[in-house]
Formats: sequence, structure tokens, C-alpha cells
Amino acid sequence: MKIRTRLTLLFTAIFTMLLVAFTLVVYIAYGQNRRQEYYDRLREQAVTKADLLLDARVAPSVLQVIYCHTASSPFQEEVAIYDTAFHLLYHDAVEVDKVKETRSMIKTIFQQRELRFEQTNVQVIGFLHHRRGVPYVITAAGRDELGLEKLQSLGLILGLSLLGAVGLLFLVGQFLARKTLEPVAQMVAQVGDITASNLDRRVHGGAGRDELAELARTFNQMLDRLEHSFDAQRQFVSNIAHELRTPLSAIVAELDLAATRERTIPDYRAVIERTSADARKLVRLSNGLFDLAKANYDPSEITFRQLRLDEILLDARQDLLRANPGYTVELLVEQEGDDADVVSMQGNEYLLRVAFKNLLENGCKFSTDHRCTVALSHYRQTAILRFEDWGIGIEPDELPDLFKPFYRGRNAHHIDGNGIGLSLTHRIIQLHGGTIKLTSMLHEGTMATVKLPHV
Repeated sequence: MKIRTRLTLLFTAIFTMLLVAFTLVVYIAYGQNRRQEYYDRLREQAVTKADLLLDARVAPSVLQVIYCHTASSPFQEEVAIYDTAFHLLYHDAVEVDKVKETRSMIKTIFQQRELRFEQTNVQVIGFLHHRRGVPYVITAAGRDELGLEKLQSLGLILGLSLLGAVGLLFLVGQFLARKTLEPVAQMVAQVGDITASNLDRRVHGGAGRDELAELARTFNQMLDRLEHSFDAQRQFVSNIAHELRTPLSAIVAELDLAATRERTIPDYRAVIERTSADARKLVRLSNGLFDLAKANYDPSEITFRQLRLDEILLDARQDLLRANPGYTVELLVEQEGDDADVVSMQGNEYLLRVAFKNLLENGCKFSTDHRCTVALSHYRQTAILRFEDWGIGIEPDELPDLFKPFYRGRNAHHIDGNGIGLSLTHRIIQLHGGTIKLTSMLHEGTMATVKLPHV
């Protein structure tokens, strides 16, 4: 079922229930009011006849003649007057006797002073009436034909009005649902025209502040992220192709050249060394891409446990020096006594070691003396790591771009690398709820400041 139909039915159902409740209240209230008014009318008629009989001394036969000659009146009531000993003093029509009074009934009326009830579709009232200090029990019975006809007419009018109102409500509900969901239909049509080839298109939700305008803005923000992601993916694939093409082309060229003619053993050894160097570049690139992919996993799928930052720094330093014996890394830990909390945190050991190794390797690689220092300190609930070198430095306008995958500084192309390290490090630090900031002076060196929440 479409939302428009559901809204129409819901709107109609809610207002129909309200109208039904209102109709029932009106009908029941009118019926109760009619019933009470007729009881009061019966009492007035009975008191009038009792006064004529007891005070005006009108003969009972005269009152009965009057009653018989007005029998066609829709308000004709039957009145009976008794004394407290159950002696009948007057009755409008003994042969009809609508009430069928009994001694126990007269006694009950005498005790309760007034009794109202219905008997075979006839309303009956019995009450105690005093005249000259003498108590009398008077009963009056009748059927409110005119009142019941009015009640029936009212019910018919209310019923027909309710049916007409429900039909009108259904039409109004359809109109309101269509007008309300019209922007949604427009957005659906606009979204249907958006494909991977035209992600620059946006949904027009108007300049309002309602939920639909907010939905349009949220959807456009999602499109912005998707467009950025697609662009980054295309750039990423292009960069990977470029990075892979260079060493693969070199390997193929070296092997083809070596296969053109017989060469000496030193020549073959040189070809093997150059091919091996290009292969190692491919291995480093593959490892970097693997780590970058792992760092972009859902954080909930990455295992975190309690770690010591100083131990991870030592492991990263050892891995770097094992692969590059000519590098020098100085490690300074500013720790108060034996308190391990200042160097502890929840994290992934492998990813943090990769991030720290990349920062240490960059510091040593871009320094003429291949030396880097890292200082570990803390401030309140934050661990601070400063990786510093005295190398070639970075142009100020390039600092914001260094965390993009495959981006390399203009003055770093002569140094071996693929531009993955800093982007990978940046993502790993973000996964651990930290920040990384680069400061640099050209030809003087660079400092990377990492802040991580510690436990």
C-alpha cells in the first residue's frame, strides 16, 4: 500500500472516529435530556390533576371525560392517585391501567418519596404528594411519542451527516496526502535520474525547514560524500596504475634487454639486482595498499586492546632499523615514575606500529644524516608523540595535501617512495580517536605531532 493511500485512510479513520464519538455524545445527551424532560412533564400533569381533584374538588368523572376526549393527544398521560393505604382515589383509565400498581410499589414510593422507571416502553413516575397535610401517592405513565419521533429524526440526520462527512473526509484526505507527498514524488523522480555518471546532480527540496527539505539536504550531503568517494576512488585507481606501471615496465625492460644476447655473469648479476630492486618496490607498494585497505575497515571490525605506546614505538624502531641499518632513531619517553597509565591506551598494535614506523621512516629518509627523534609525553588524558627530523622540509602550500593517497612533495620525487605512508598514518590515527599535525620549514626539517587519548 502506498503511503498516500495509507495517509488518506489514516486521516479518514481518525476523523471518522472523532465524528462518531461526537455523534454518539449528541444523540445520547439528547435522549437523556428528552427522558428527563418527559419525567418532569409527567410529574407536572399528575400534580395538576391532583390539584383539580383534591383542591378544586372536581369530580373524578369529569376528569375522566376530559381524559377520554383528549386521548388522541401525543402527550396523553395516565394518572392514578392513591392514599397511603393503597385505596384508589382516582384513575384516568382503569380498564387500560398502564402501570399496574401494587401495594409493594405504593409502599416503595411512599418510602423513597419518588420513583422513576420504564415499563413496557412506557415511562412511569411515582411520587409522594401532600395536600392539607395529608400524603397521597400519585403515579403517572405515558409514552413520549413526539420526543421519540424527534430523537429518531435526530438519529437519522446525524447518521446521514456522518456518512456524508466520511465521504468528504476521504476526498479531503486524498487531496492533503497528494499535496503533502508531492515533494516526495518530485524527489523520487529526481533521484531516479541520478546515476554513477552524473553524481554532480542534486535533489531540489526547496528552501523550507520542514522534514522533506531536511531529507533533501541530507540526501544531497550523501551525494556529496558519494561524489567525493567516487572521485577519490578514480584518482586512487589511477595512482595505483601509475605506481605499478613504473616498476613493472622496468622489470620487463630489464628482462627483455637481458634476453636479446648472451651476457657475462656480472651483467646478469646487475640485471637481477635491478629487477630485484623493482620487485621490492612492488612488494612495498602491495604492503602499503594492504595496510591502507585494513585501516579503512569498519572500526567495529578492528580488534582493540590495552597497549603501551612506548613498547610499540620500540617495536617500530626495531623494525625500521632492521630493514635500514644506516638509520638512527632517538627515543625519549617523558614518564612520571612508574605510572604506566600515561603511556597506555586502547588500540590495535599492528596498525599503530605501521603508523609509527611510517613516521620514523619518513624522518630518517628525508634527512641527510638519516636521523630522527621521537619524544613521548602526555597532558591530562592525551598522549603526545613528536616525530622530528632535520631534512629537506616541505613547502607550506603542500602541507594540506600530504595526507592524500599517493601525493608526494615537489622536492621529494628523487627519493624512493609511493606516497601511501602519510595517508595511511593519518587514517590509523583517526581510527584511534587521535589527531596528527605537520609543521615544517623548508631545508630545516619537519615535525609530526600525534595526539592520542590514553587510559
